Amino acid sequence: MSNLDGGALVGNALAREGVERAFALCGGHIMPALYGMRAAGIEIIDMRHECSALYAAIAYTRASGKIAAVLTTAGPGVGNTAAGMMEAASMNIPVIHIGGAVALTKRDTGDLQDMSTLTLMESVSRWARKVTSVERIPEYLSMAFRHATDSSPGPVYLEIPTDLLFAKVDEASVHLPPRGTSNAIPAGDPALVEEAAELLAKAERPAMIFDDGARWGIGNDAASVAELSDFLKMPVGIAGYGCRGLFGDESENRLLKTNAIFGADVVLAMGCRFDFRLASGRPIPKEAKVIQVHTDKPQIGFNLRADVGVVGGAGPVARQLLESVKGKRAAKAGDPWTGLVQKATTADLPAAYKDGKTPIHPGRCAGEVAKFLEEEARDWSLVIDGGEASVWMGGASTAYRPGQLHATGSNGTIGTGPGLTIGAWSANRKPVLWYTGDGSFGFYSMEMETMARLGIPVVCVISNDSSWGMISLVEQYIRPQEIEERGTCNTDLHPMRAYEKMVQMWDGHGEQVTDPEEILPAIKRAAANGMPSIVNVQVDNESLSPFIAPYAEMVKGG
Repeated sequence: MSNLDGGALVGNALAREGVERAFALCGGHIMPALYGMRAAGIEIIDMRHECSALYAAIAYTRASGKIAAVLTTAGPGVGNTAAGMMEAASMNIPVIHIGGAVALTKRDTGDLQDMSTLTLMESVSRWARKVTSVERIPEYLSMAFRHATDSSPGPVYLEIPTDLLFAKVDEASVHLPPRGTSNAIPAGDPALVEEAAELLAKAERPAMIFDDGARWGIGNDAASVAELSDFLKMPVGIAGYGCRGLFGDESENRLLKTNAIFGADVVLAMGCRFDFRLASGRPIPKEAKVIQVHTDKPQIGFNLRADVGVVGGAGPVARQLLESVKGKRAAKAGDPWTGLVQKATTADLPAAYKDGKTPIHPGRCAGEVAKFLEEEARDWSLVIDGGEASVWMGGASTAYRPGQLHATGSNGTIGTGPGLTIGAWSANRKPVLWYTGDGSFGFYSMEMETMARLGIPVVCVISNDSSWGMISLVEQYIRPQEIEERGTCNTDLHPMRAYEKMVQMWDGHGEQVTDPEEILPAIKRAAANGMPSIVNVQVDNESLSPFIAPYAEMVKGG
């Protein structure tokens, strides 16, 4: 047997667990692990910021269904990832984060980057540990995978001191645990499933609602969800982006993207966390019966009663419900209670998405992007970032395939776009349309250099209102007198900064647009360039998104 260093053990253990992709920044504390992964055949994509590496892992895993590794160097390298770890946790995305650390023999001596990063990571991880023996590296990585992929998956953190990564051991002395990760998805209790099926079979206005908590509990049963929807003519609303496109092309069947819980008499909630995004369940009529299905038992009954609570994966439970409902009634005929089932097109978007005014309405900017995707780029991935920009684009988005749409989770994190873009591309090498606000663009815009280096064909459309739009718009209604007298406070950005000039560094296409009729042609020119390109669209900073408008009305009403 040969001698291997700790870095080789990391690479071999990750490869044994099926890891194909890692996102990283180089750093002295972790270099043996990078060499070990390369030797094990793992593709390493080097990023410009550690938090972007986490966002890239999120998109890669959401698009591919495979777990990615993230490697960050000691101290500030690990610390830079906290927001990304919280983002992964909010969407139940399994990520293996390996962090470097000061040598065990140098701990608490004031050595370079001698920081308590494990304590920080414990607060943002599903599970976090420090390795103290080089021989146990494979064992701890096996543990990490089991915790990342449990019934309620999420990000985990494993810290490996640098002296362990450099240390060499006899390969024969290393215990290699058998792969213990199970892909099994729990089904629901038959009695509870039967009770839920009875409610659905008798419902006149049934509605399903999915959230990110269902993503890893669907397995091979996505077809059962679509069939259950069709059998009962039941609309399927999707709160997060993780499940978009899993049940079929949303443009072919509007029922697959119709949130109708506000008018339902029976609601089937799959993997839902009834937080602010779902208004804590308040839109659901009080007289409606609520069936909650989740692999994470504490989420059942969170902020909303569960008339029937089923602990199980959304896919197997949907299959169970379908089988039971079929034994109780015939398939519903005619149109759903929500109206005629037809194809969804951009022609059906609300008037704001077609507004012809200048400065350009932010809805029109999003509408033109949706039109480009519909007409020219149905197979592209769509990454959505920003505050107001993300609301407008989210309202116009359509999933034509699984893993196509990427955006923030319930944390409302902004600046995720560049990392999500790289991760989505790395999963399938498909071109990406990255839609962002100008504020969010500034967080990690140097990742465009990463995109250029990797040759990623991405078109970045900036909905540029020259401000932190969501905050700016709200503040006008909270303190109008102060703003009239003294102006806004720290919410303005430079008027139409020429961000499109950045792409000159790598011969990408950059263009500034002020005419709504020129948005689509500009996107087509950028797409034809084939390199990371920017279409910088000047939009107004006064139009309220559907997210902000109700709040503004509430404030105005006193």
